[in-house]
Amino acid sequence: MGLFSKKKIVEQEEGSALSATPTVAAVAARAKELDLKTRKMSMQLFSGESRSTAKGRGMSFKEVRQYQAGDDVRFIDWNVSARLGHTYSKVFEEEKELNVVILVDVSKSNLFGTYVQSKKSQIVNLAAVLSFAAVNENNKAGMMFFSDKAEKWLPSKKSHQHVLYMVRELLSYDAKAKTTDISQALNNLNGVLRQRSLVFIISDFISPSFMDALRVTAKRHDLVGIQVFDKSERRLPDMGLVEMEDWESGNTLLIDTSNPTERKLYQDQFDQRYLGLKESFKSCGAELLQVATDDDYIEKIKAFFLRR
Repeated sequence: MGLFSKKKIVEQEEGSALSATPTVAAVAARAKELDLKTRKMSMQLFSGESRSTAKGRGMSFKEVRQYQAGDDVRFIDWNVSARLGHTYSKVFEEEKELNVVILVDVSKSNLFGTYVQSKKSQIVNLAAVLSFAAVNENNKAGMMFFSDKAEKWLPSKKSHQHVLYMVRELLSYDAKAKTTDISQALNNLNGVLRQRSLVFIISDFISPSFMDALRVTAKRHDLVGIQVFDKSERRLPDMGLVEMEDWESGNTLLIDTSNPTERKLYQDQFDQRYLGLKESFKSCGAELLQVATDDDYIEKIKAFFLRR
């Protein structure tokens, strides 16, 4: 069984302050706050010493030199060899610049939140801190907003002002879709992103199956998923009879949230779904991090990168 009916969540939140369109001044102030918070960090997520950095980089052509024993024959430059009368090999070097791309779920289900802030607010925090950290280490950063389709593509640039622009766009963006389609997001990304990159996908992952798209993307890029959730989605509050919706089948049923056994069953199913999602990422060579709306997102990210 899935989470709270997304339809009901949206109906509850669309009239609340969480979904109110922020003013230009509020957006600018929030973007500046996130920028300053990131500047104070010393985590150096994307420095050359980070193993994750190497995983996200590609190789670029450097020069040709005369063939040496042990050179990969696939890299012999036959045109140069024919012209000069000797066998020459192409030499490649690791690109020094890392390209960081963040896929951000902007569907309306992320307006939900009962602990400290909404899922959307925590998603913005994570997207901002990763983008600022990337450019602060002299790397490029870009974003793609998505819901049940690709909403907006912001190509990567190595510019602090570009990150501020992306964060402001994210803070003020108002997607109409209530649902999420991870497959669509990944397929669209693969259509526009040719350079091997470090790709983060930040979402609650309440989506139809996306294993095929996940597998393809993980082969092309270093892929990290960040699942954002509210703890009330895992631990049901005591609210009496509540109509729930299975996010996979769309079937609804009534649950007696006053019954401790029912609440425990729901929590176990939530945990099993997360473990299944984590295993799906692992089987594709990708990784998954889980962040709650009341977690210290900076500490979560730092701990995650230290483990990689």
